[in-house]
Amino acid sequence: MNAATIPPIPFLDLKAQQARLGPQLRQRLDAVLAHGQFILGPEVAELEAKLAAFCGASHCVTVSSGTDALQIALMAEGIGRGDAVFLPAFTYTATAEVPLLLGATPVFVDVDPRTFQIDLNSLDVRIAEVKQAGKLRPSAIIGVDLFGQPANWPGLQAIAQKEGLFTLDDCAQSFGGALQGRRLGREADATATSFFPSKPLGAYGDGGALFTESAERAALYRSLRTHGEGTTRYEVLRVGMNGRLDTMQAAVLLAKLEVFEAEIARREEIAKIYDTELTGIITTPARVPESQSAWAVYAILLADNAAREHAKSVLQGAGIGHAVYYPRALHQQPAYAACHDGAALPVAEELGSRILALPIHPDLTDTQAHRVAATLRAALGK
Repeated sequence: MNAATIPPIPFLDLKAQQARLGPQLRQRLDAVLAHGQFILGPEVAELEAKLAAFCGASHCVTVSSGTDALQIALMAEGIGRGDAVFLPAFTYTATAEVPLLLGATPVFVDVDPRTFQIDLNSLDVRIAEVKQAGKLRPSAIIGVDLFGQPANWPGLQAIAQKEGLFTLDDCAQSFGGALQGRRLGREADATATSFFPSKPLGAYGDGGALFTESAERAALYRSLRTHGEGTTRYEVLRVGMNGRLDTMQAAVLLAKLEVFEAEIARREEIAKIYDTELTGIITTPARVPESQSAWAVYAILLADNAAREHAKSVLQGAGIGHAVYYPRALHQQPAYAACHDGAALPVAEELGSRILALPIHPDLTDTQAHRVAATLRAALGK
């Protein structure tokens, strides 16, 4: 078989997953079509109960996207104008855009150079800088469980308790991961996750969920996701939003949840193949201590931008999918220039020029994973 006939390796293969789960998916979707309750149908409540049980949280409230989950959580705390919300500079834009949409100010914090999670020393410095400036009220920390691994939640909670800050876990990429033997979902005052199709547990459209140990917060989330409703549809207690998860997406997620643990285990197997074949050649992902990753992303670091661009070119030529998460730190993005105080965040600034994500999904075969690693080794002359 010559190079032209070798099948490509997609970065994400939802078609293969759909083929594998076809009967379960069709059964679930057909049930929704039969009963016709497309908004807040019975599958939504069933999914909420199963998601809460999966991660051990007391309450789960599903919503229309991971971004809306972040927004509802901050709305429930009254976060707005004059509030400083501390968050990592190296993550997806949704984490920072939500505070801005609510009138608050995102304060960007540097990240650890190996785990890419929010750096506790940088966080301490940034909180002190905001307090000294006296223009904003330190109000919340959004810790991001980036790429499948947890942030340092014991450390973040210690800082939050010392400073009196609300904690929100942006678990969009890491639902299914664990820290100190506990699945993520209970480490912060509230946890938000996403069911975007590329996530480890993904819907066939947008979707998200909130987890909390507080019955009061859960009730408020349910009101806010449905236009601020009270006990009846036309009792409006507060300004809310249209943030419900639709029943069809709940049906898809219920089918996928049945195999979710097995898929996480498969992602771990692929990560170990990459570790074995690439350690010592490039910088492979560092494991957060006492954790289990959901492996939404397997992100390597190349020596510099030139090496990264060469590797991308070789992988592209071999038909191997890849991606860059993220090419630029958030405080370097035009949308956030006006709210950033100018602080240098060197780790976040450098990562964008070196990072590269390799395929990692449950339908990737061992043979394909070995081919990805061999192609990358060849690209680097190893």
